[in-house]
Amino acid sequence: MYTLYSMQWSGNSYKVRLAMAQLGIPYKLVELDILKGETRTPEFLAMNPSGRIPLLEVAPGRYLPESNAILWYLAGGTPLAPDNRIDRAEALQWMFFEQHSLEPNLGNARFWLTLVKGGRTLHEHAIEDWMEQGYQALGVMDQHLRTYDFFAANRYTIADIALYAYTHVAHESDFNLNAFPAIRAWLRRIADQPGHISMDWQPKAAAMAE
Repeated sequence: MYTLYSMQWSGNSYKVRLAMAQLGIPYKLVELDILKGETRTPEFLAMNPSGRIPLLEVAPGRYLPESNAILWYLAGGTPLAPDNRIDRAEALQWMFFEQHSLEPNLGNARFWLTLVKGGRTLHEHAIEDWMEQGYQALGVMDQHLRTYDFFAANRYTIADIALYAYTHVAHESDFNLNAFPAIRAWLRRIADQPGHISMDWQPKAAAMAE
Protein backbone atom coordinates (compact mmCIF):
# COMPACT_ATOMS: atom_id res chain seq x y z
CA MET A 1 0.00 0.00 0.00
CA TYR A 2 1.12 3.53 -0.73
CA THR A 3 2.13 5.88 2.06
CA LEU A 4 1.38 9.56 1.49
CA TYR A 5 3.22 12.20 3.51
CA SER A 6 0.95 15.21 3.41
CA MET A 7 -0.20 18.37 5.16
CA GLN A 8 -3.94 18.99 5.41
CA TRP A 9 -3.86 22.64 4.29
CA SER A 10 -1.22 22.28 1.58
CA GLY A 11 -2.65 22.78 -1.89
CA ASN A 12 0.04 20.57 -3.40
CA SER A 13 -0.81 17.80 -0.93
CA TYR A 14 -4.52 18.26 -1.63
CA LYS A 15 -3.96 17.56 -5.32
CA VAL A 16 -2.72 14.09 -4.49
CA ARG A 17 -5.43 13.33 -1.92
CA LEU A 18 -8.11 14.43 -4.41
CA ALA A 19 -6.72 12.26 -7.21
CA MET A 20 -6.40 9.24 -4.92
CA ALA A 21 -9.98 9.69 -3.71
CA GLN A 22 -11.33 9.94 -7.24
CA LEU A 23 -9.30 6.96 -8.42
CA GLY A 24 -10.26 4.88 -5.39
CA ILE A 25 -6.64 4.26 -4.41
CA PRO A 26 -6.10 3.10 -0.81
CA TYR A 27 -3.18 4.58 1.10
CA LYS A 28 -1.71 5.22 4.50
CA LEU A 29 -1.72 8.90 5.40
CA VAL A 30 1.07 10.49 7.42
CA GLU A 31 0.26 14.08 8.34
CA LEU A 32 3.22 16.43 8.77
CA ASP A 33 3.29 20.08 9.82
CA ILE A 34 5.87 22.07 7.89
CA LEU A 35 5.36 25.00 10.28
CA LYS A 36 6.74 22.82 13.07
CA GLY A 37 9.71 21.66 11.00
CA GLU A 38 8.42 18.12 10.65
CA THR A 39 9.73 17.88 7.07
CA ARG A 40 13.21 19.00 8.11
CA THR A 41 14.02 16.07 10.37
CA PRO A 42 16.87 13.73 9.41
CA GLU A 43 14.34 10.93 8.93
CA PHE A 44 12.24 12.87 6.44
CA LEU A 45 15.21 14.38 4.63
CA ALA A 46 16.53 10.87 4.07
CA MET A 47 13.33 10.17 2.13
CA ASN A 48 13.16 13.54 0.35
CA PRO A 49 16.27 15.76 0.53
CA SER A 50 14.26 18.80 -0.57
CA GLY A 51 12.25 18.58 2.64
CA ARG A 52 8.97 19.16 0.85
CA ILE A 53 5.56 17.57 0.79
CA PRO A 54 3.69 15.82 -0.65
CA LEU A 55 5.83 12.72 -0.80
CA LEU A 56 4.53 9.33 -1.93
CA GLU A 57 6.19 6.07 -0.96
CA VAL A 58 5.41 3.97 -4.03
CA ALA A 59 7.29 0.87 -2.86
CA PRO A 60 9.29 0.04 0.26
CA GLY A 61 12.13 2.55 0.37
CA ARG A 62 11.21 4.19 -2.94
CA TYR A 63 9.84 7.71 -2.75
CA LEU A 64 8.30 10.06 -5.32
CA PRO A 65 8.19 13.81 -4.55
CA GLU A 66 6.61 16.72 -6.47
CA SER A 67 2.83 16.87 -6.60
CA ASN A 68 2.42 16.90 -10.37
CA ALA A 69 4.85 14.01 -10.86
CA ILE A 70 2.82 12.06 -8.29
CA LEU A 71 -0.39 12.87 -10.20
CA TRP A 72 1.06 11.42 -13.41
CA TYR A 73 2.26 8.32 -11.59
CA LEU A 74 -1.09 7.66 -9.93
CA ALA A 75 -3.28 8.49 -12.91
CA GLY A 76 -1.29 6.63 -15.56
CA GLY A 77 -3.56 4.30 -17.52
CA THR A 78 -6.74 6.02 -16.31
CA PRO A 79 -8.96 8.65 -17.97
CA LEU A 80 -7.42 11.29 -15.71
CA ALA A 81 -4.10 11.04 -17.60
CA PRO A 82 -4.45 11.58 -21.36
CA ASP A 83 -2.62 9.02 -23.49
CA ASN A 84 -3.07 10.78 -26.82
CA ARG A 85 0.20 12.54 -27.68
CA ILE A 86 -1.17 16.07 -28.11
CA ASP A 87 -3.63 15.73 -25.24
CA ARG A 88 -0.83 14.58 -22.97
CA ALA A 89 1.37 17.49 -24.04
CA GLU A 90 -1.51 19.90 -23.45
CA ALA A 91 -2.02 18.55 -19.95
CA LEU A 92 1.69 18.92 -19.26
CA GLN A 93 1.61 22.47 -20.61
CA TRP A 94 -1.01 23.49 -18.08
CA MET A 95 0.68 21.63 -15.24
CA PHE A 96 3.94 23.44 -15.99
CA PHE A 97 1.94 26.67 -16.07
CA GLU A 98 0.48 25.83 -12.67
CA GLN A 99 3.89 25.35 -11.10
CA HIS A 100 5.51 28.33 -12.85
CA SER A 101 2.77 30.98 -12.89
CA LEU A 102 -0.03 30.03 -10.50
CA GLU A 103 1.38 28.20 -7.46
CA PRO A 104 4.28 30.60 -6.82
CA ASN A 105 1.79 33.45 -6.49
CA LEU A 106 -1.49 32.04 -5.18
CA GLY A 107 0.32 29.38 -3.18
CA ASN A 108 2.84 31.74 -1.60
CA ALA A 109 0.16 34.31 -0.85
CA ARG A 110 -2.01 31.70 0.83
CA PHE A 111 0.86 30.29 2.88
CA TRP A 112 2.14 33.60 4.20
CA LEU A 113 -1.16 35.45 4.52
CA THR A 114 -3.32 32.71 6.01
CA LEU A 115 -1.13 30.00 7.53
CA VAL A 116 1.84 31.84 9.05
CA LYS A 117 1.20 34.14 11.99
CA GLY A 118 2.60 37.54 11.11
CA GLY A 119 3.28 36.45 7.54
CA ARG A 120 1.55 39.48 6.05
CA THR A 121 4.00 41.76 7.82
CA LEU A 122 7.02 39.59 7.08
CA HIS A 123 6.31 39.57 3.35
CA GLU A 124 4.63 42.92 2.89
CA HIS A 125 7.13 43.73 0.13
CA ALA A 126 6.14 40.64 -1.89
CA ILE A 127 2.36 40.84 -1.66
CA GLU A 128 1.97 43.32 -4.51
CA ASP A 129 3.98 41.11 -6.87
CA TRP A 130 2.07 37.99 -5.83
CA MET A 131 -1.23 39.72 -6.47
CA GLU A 132 -0.21 41.21 -9.81
CA GLN A 133 1.29 38.01 -11.18
CA GLY A 134 -1.44 35.87 -9.65
CA TYR A 135 -4.14 37.89 -11.38
CA GLN A 136 -2.21 37.60 -14.65
CA ALA A 137 -2.23 33.80 -14.31
CA LEU A 138 -5.94 33.78 -13.48
CA GLY A 139 -6.58 35.90 -16.56
CA VAL A 140 -4.85 33.33 -18.76
CA MET A 141 -6.92 30.56 -17.23
CA ASP A 142 -10.18 32.47 -17.59
CA GLN A 143 -9.46 33.21 -21.24
CA HIS A 144 -8.97 29.49 -21.93
CA LEU A 145 -12.10 28.52 -20.03
CA ARG A 146 -14.26 30.89 -22.05
CA THR A 147 -13.88 28.38 -24.88
CA TYR A 148 -13.25 25.06 -23.13
CA ASP A 149 -14.89 23.37 -20.15
CA PHE A 150 -11.60 21.85 -19.01
CA PHE A 151 -7.90 22.42 -19.54
CA ALA A 152 -6.82 19.42 -21.64
CA ALA A 153 -8.24 16.65 -23.80
CA ASN A 154 -11.73 18.21 -23.65
CA ARG A 155 -12.38 16.42 -20.37
CA TYR A 156 -11.55 16.43 -16.67
CA THR A 157 -7.91 15.42 -16.14
CA ILE A 158 -5.07 15.81 -13.68
CA ALA A 159 -4.37 19.17 -15.32
CA ASP A 160 -7.65 20.38 -13.80
CA ILE A 161 -6.75 18.87 -10.43
CA ALA A 162 -3.38 20.65 -10.47
CA LEU A 163 -4.92 24.04 -11.26
CA TYR A 164 -7.92 23.60 -8.98
CA ALA A 165 -5.94 23.09 -5.77
CA TYR A 166 -4.89 26.70 -5.21
CA THR A 167 -7.48 28.42 -7.40
CA HIS A 168 -10.48 27.22 -5.39
CA VAL A 169 -9.05 28.74 -2.20
CA ALA A 170 -7.74 31.94 -3.83
CA HIS A 171 -10.24 34.03 -1.88
CA GLU A 172 -8.50 33.02 1.36
CA SER A 173 -5.49 35.13 0.36
CA ASP A 174 -7.32 38.23 -0.89
CA PHE A 175 -7.79 37.22 -4.55
CA ASN A 176 -11.19 38.24 -5.87
CA LEU A 177 -12.58 35.96 -8.58
CA ASN A 178 -15.57 38.17 -9.44
CA ALA A 179 -13.85 39.28 -12.65
CA PHE A 180 -13.32 35.67 -13.77
CA PRO A 181 -16.74 34.13 -14.49
CA ALA A 182 -15.31 31.30 -16.57
CA ILE A 183 -13.06 30.25 -13.70
CA ARG A 184 -15.98 30.35 -11.27
CA ALA A 185 -18.03 28.12 -13.56
CA TRP A 186 -15.08 25.74 -13.93
CA LEU A 187 -14.68 25.55 -10.15
CA ARG A 188 -18.30 24.42 -9.90
CA ARG A 189 -17.72 21.77 -12.59
CA ILE A 190 -14.72 20.42 -10.72
CA ALA A 191 -16.61 20.29 -7.43
CA ASP A 192 -19.33 18.27 -9.20
CA GLN A 193 -16.93 15.56 -10.41
CA PRO A 194 -17.55 12.05 -9.05
CA GLY A 195 -15.54 11.29 -5.96
CA HIS A 196 -14.67 14.93 -5.29
CA ILE A 197 -13.45 15.73 -1.79
CA SER A 198 -12.85 19.09 -0.17
CA MET A 199 -9.49 20.20 1.17
CA ASP A 200 -10.64 19.79 4.77
CA TRP A 201 -11.96 16.24 4.21
CA GLN A 202 -10.24 13.67 6.38
CA PRO A 203 -10.36 9.99 5.42
CA LYS A 204 -11.03 7.42 8.11
CA ALA A 205 -8.15 5.06 8.72
CA ALA A 206 -10.34 2.04 8.03
CA ALA A 207 -11.50 3.41 4.69
CA MET A 208 -7.93 4.14 3.59
CA ALA A 209 -6.85 0.60 4.39
CA GLU A 210 -9.63 -1.19 2.52
